[in-house]
Amino acid sequence: MYAVVETGGRQYRMSAGRNVRINRLEAERGQQVEFEHVLLIGGDGATKIGKPFVPGAKVIATVVDQGREQKIIVLKFKPKRRYRRKAGHRQHYTQVLVNEIIADE
Repeated sequence: MYAVVETGGRQYRMSAGRNVRINRLEAERGQQVEFEHVLLIGGDGATKIGKPFVPGAKVIATVVDQGREQKIIVLKFKPKRRYRRKAGHRQHYTQVLVNEIIADE
């Protein structure tokens, strides 16, 4: 069984026992978090699609790690104008381990 969850303005596919990196959450390591904005639940031969969310569905996960992604370089350049701007960015993330997917029947 899998679920598509919305958090931090993005959508993630989650299934039980899987580690997922999501946008940073304000949570400590080892803390359990619940995602109630479940857009879709699939698997087991049936698919439930929410309007916009699946009623009574939630995903329970445990925070494994907080960190920062690899640096990306942002470069702006305009030829013949002597304009160059170089900047770097590292996105914060939270890694969660999905414990279970609850879907009310």
